[in-house]
Amino acid sequence: MKEIGVRNPSHGADRFGISGLEEIRWNWTEPQLFEAAIAAGEGEVTQSGAFAVETGQHTGRSAKDKFVVRDEATDPVIWWDNNKQMSPEHYEQLRADMLEHAKGRSLYGQDLYGGADPNNRLQVRLLVEYAWHALFIRHLLIRPERHELEQFVPKLTIIDLPNFRADPERHGCRSETVIACDLERGEVLIGGTSYAGEMKKSVFTALNYLLPAKGVMPMHCSANEGDDGDTAVFFGLSGTGKTTLSADPSRTLIGDDEHGWGENGIFNFEGGCYAKTIRLSEEAEPQIYATTKRFATVLENVILDETTREPDFDDGRLTENTRCAYPLHYIDNASATGRASHPSNIVMLTCDAFGVIPPIARLSASQAMYHFLSGYTAKVAGTEKGVTEPEATFSTCFGAPFMPRHPSVYGNLLRDLIARHGVSCWLVNTGWTGGKYGEGRRMPIAATRALLAAALDGSLNSAPMRVDPVFGFEVPTAVPGVDGSILDPRSTWADTAAYDLQAERLVGMFQTNFGKFETHVDPDVRAAAPELRAAAE
Repeated sequence: MKEIGVRNPSHGADRFGISGLEEIRWNWTEPQLFEAAIAAGEGEVTQSGAFAVETGQHTGRSAKDKFVVRDEATDPVIWWDNNKQMSPEHYEQLRADMLEHAKGRSLYGQDLYGGADPNNRLQVRLLVEYAWHALFIRHLLIRPERHELEQFVPKLTIIDLPNFRADPERHGCRSETVIACDLERGEVLIGGTSYAGEMKKSVFTALNYLLPAKGVMPMHCSANEGDDGDTAVFFGLSGTGKTTLSADPSRTLIGDDEHGWGENGIFNFEGGCYAKTIRLSEEAEPQIYATTKRFATVLENVILDETTREPDFDDGRLTENTRCAYPLHYIDNASATGRASHPSNIVMLTCDAFGVIPPIARLSASQAMYHFLSGYTAKVAGTEKGVTEPEATFSTCFGAPFMPRHPSVYGNLLRDLIARHGVSCWLVNTGWTGGKYGEGRRMPIAATRALLAAALDGSLNSAPMRVDPVFGFEVPTAVPGVDGSILDPRSTWADTAAYDLQAERLVGMFQTNFGKFETHVDPDVRAAAPELRAAAE
């Protein structure tokens, strides 16, 4: 087996049990990987030097094909209602068959860090079939200094072989696609999918498993920092404005997706960004748009003009989930360290298409835990055939697919950290006002930015507040530069009786969803739930 590049000879592929490879290309840099991907015909070079690839049948994560090994260590701590189990025996068979599949092949090895905090980072080794996969993950994770590679010992090893096909009966999985996580051993096996995001989310899953045991809170969030060192964290599901609102040119971007909160403050899990590009425009998202023209940025499933090789970000024929992957330093105001102080503010973003939730509300610690565990947003009506009403979506901890432990573990950690550091918590609705989707209007972005700015600079804490009769949280009654009428959702509806009915329906959805958590939380968190009777008063 020929080995090219930098590695610690005592901790190579042989450590994992891989043998019979034709070649391993260790820790190749971006130019080397870019050249290798071109030579292998893995994609196309764009007019500006990015690299465009297609991922085949899988253009997003295969959530139904992800499994966690259930053994003596994981059995009592994994949230099995949310995580599919795989037996140790099936995992061993899958592992053996994937190692056999790898024989005679050339692989790319990358040694990278998950986590910018040296005390809490995870050493990750990846062995992958495609050069562009190695380029992608090199963008997304944190790249060690060259001298660090000589002593690098992995704590998590990911084997990604897209051309391997799993056998459901033999391997205890669902289809030919499989993502199998042995969290105690520190291994992830990925087969039957070319979607590179599986690698990124596997690292996030491992950190979500490991860090709570150290008292560190893993978070699916973006984060930024003001000139005075005030840090803000933004939780939010897709479509709520998490990337847009955290990408403030007047504040330093810590990261756009995954962070930890430990004894020294906030730290980014990643060294890059994985941004959606469907209908991306230079006017609306100038920073992200600029990265698509940088050297070796990876464009996933973005259609190129056959002649000019210019990307067409409006073309979603392959998928609406088109994306670009690039290193964080491609963003001008990005943090060089990926670390910041304890947050002063936590912002939970929701896109309420029912038009019930106010544009901003202040949450108590118990209310923050309630809304964190709820993870509410709404899909807009009309996005799917036959859908005529907004559709509520609840994803606990704003990232249920990546949470191996029970949500109460993360909720309790968050509540304790909020109390310890005196953090102000806010719920921000970027959805609809004056009626539900189709009847009202989208929350004005200028109002959202003005309210968010007042929250982050501290002035909103001294604003006059009322208690919302439905949700029980505090809502400002007057904010400079913001139309006061928008602050009271009920008053923006032409038919207040229709508002009351819609509010009652939404409250019922919250309560039904939260039923699965009630036995796992303290009474004060249960008391933070909205009440049906309040909606009609």
